[in-house]
Amino acid sequence: MSGESPCTARNETPLERADRNFAELLQELRVTQTGIQILFAFLLTLAFTPRFAFLDSYQRGTYVGTLLLAVVAATLFTAPAALHRTLFQRGAKARIVSISSRLARIGLAVLALTLTCSVLLVVDVVYGRPEGLAAGGFTLLVCVGLWGVLPHLVRRRLGVAPPQPEGPHQGRRTRRR
Repeated sequence: MSGESPCTARNETPLERADRNFAELLQELRVTQTGIQILFAFLLTLAFTPRFAFLDSYQRGTYVGTLLLAVVAATLFTAPAALHRTLFQRGAKARIVSISSRLARIGLAVLALTLTCSVLLVVDVVYGRPEGLAAGGFTLLVCVGLWGVLPHLVRRRLGVAPPQPEGPHQGRRTRRR
């Protein structure tokens, strides 16, 4: 690519680019959303198992915290659909894509915490607290490594700058009065 903006390089209008970006984002969200839904369903059933009565207060707290994190992650991953539906045909596609992308990034961070706490809880119940903390820490490191560090390293190696905001507000800051 010879210094052309991606819009020019693909010969697409800003609206076509926003449509493509939103479609790509929705495909990514389908993958993560299915995983968090399965994890959330699993967490919901745990409270109704006979073994749940034997959890100590730390394990119960971890369980409730993990359940709430799963709810937040699922909500963040479904928010782009609600945002799109609310702003449908109002000329806000580029803004929807921008906000939805941020929601997805936050959702991934919350999902990393959800997975970490889930592993911590299960390993804590099966093997003990130190092992649970170690397994949870390892899970967090894997998520941060694969979802945060790896993309950053690839982007740096390719010399690709992070995406810049688009649209009429690009480069301008609005002041609140």
